[in-house]
Order: sequence, then structure tokens, then C-alpha cells
Amino acid sequence: MTTRYGLVRVPVASPAYPEGLRRYLGPRAPVALTTLGSVDVLRQRMVALVCSVRCPGSVVTQTYELVRALRDAGVTLIGGFHSPMERECLDLLLRGGQPVIVCPARSIERIRPPADWKAPLANGRLLVLSPFEAGRRRASADLAQSRNELVAALADEVLIAYAEPGGKTEALARTVLGWGKPVLTPDSSYNTALIALGAAAIGADQIARRWPDQEPAAAARPLLAER
Repeated sequence: MTTRYGLVRVPVASPAYPEGLRRYLGPRAPVALTTLGSVDVLRQRMVALVCSVRCPGSVVTQTYELVRALRDAGVTLIGGFHSPMERECLDLLLRGGQPVIVCPARSIERIRPPADWKAPLANGRLLVLSPFEAGRRRASADLAQSRNELVAALADEVLIAYAEPGGKTEALARTVLGWGKPVLTPDSSYNTALIALGAAAIGADQIARRWPDQEPAAAARPLLAER
């Protein structure tokens, strides 16, 4: 079903519904997804970006470098892109040529895409996706937790920039590792606990070797300055 704003509902019985949601979430998988943009993006190999609300400054810098390298390697990233650091990462991604999937922690029934989303939506490389019903108009901590589990279930690998010890993001890391999915994290002393759980430390210089089969993204839009 297509709505006024071009939204498309993808029910669980649809061939376009991602199998990973059923596999990893089981009975908790959403009965439908609401999407804006090309659902073909879901066929790409994906890396989820997740981070605790508070993140050490040095890890923020490392995360920017990793996201820039993933962008330039043509890797599709999926995430909520809600925190200030994540929004900066989304800005970096929108300047590139690779696909991006944005999953707000709320319904998108009344979404009005920002101006810088319109071109990537039009050329099929941006997908906005939500599992939440029309009444869930405001983001909340509980919805963000459900959203983070959803993006982890959709992704092939999960990049956790930082997980506060004992927090919900660390719990998500345990869940994802229990699924048998790789969890990656910036190589930092702040991420010692994550690495002890089984996450793999990674630097920007390792991206091209880890994803050698990705088609490099088109040249990024020229900038006067970039983080």
C-alpha cells in the first residue's frame, strides 16, 4: 500500500520482507515494515551502526574515520542516526554514493524528509524504514532499544562504536554475538569490555580488506572541509 507521502507497507508475508527479521527475532519480528525509498537496498550486504548515548571523544573521532572508510568502500550502513555523533555520520554517508538505511525509533507515517534526503531517495540509494505503527509518533528509549535490535537483525555485521558498561548497547552486543553475527568496534581502550565479550577491534585501514567484494562508491560530493 502506497500512501500520500510515497510510503510503502511491507507485510511479513511479502517477498520483500527481510528473512533476517524472522530468523533472529522470531515471534517478536514486526508484522509489517513501513518504508520510504527503494526496498532493493535491503538486498545489499549491510553493516549496522549502534552506539551508547554517551561516547568518549576519541572514539567519536575513530568512528568518523571508520564510517568514512565504509562509505568510500561502498558498504551499505543501517542505523537510527539519532545521536549527534550518528547524525554527523549520516551527513558523511549522504555525501557519498553508497546506499544508506535510516531507521527512526518512531513511526514514519507523517515523515517529511529533510532537503538533503531528497536526492538520495530519488536515485534509490536511501531507504527509510520503521517497524512502528502510526500511533508511535515520538521516539523513546524503549522504541530505540527495539529499533537497535531490528537494525542488528537486518545487518550482516554490527559496528558498535561504544557500549556503556552494563548498558543496553552492551546487552545488544551480547545478543548479536549469541546469534553468531560479527560485532566490530573501534580499536580503543574504551572498548576493552566489548572486545572481551567477543567483539573484533577494527581500524579504518582494515575496511577495504574486510569488504573486498564491495563496489567502491561513486566519488563523494566535494566539500570545503570534512571531518
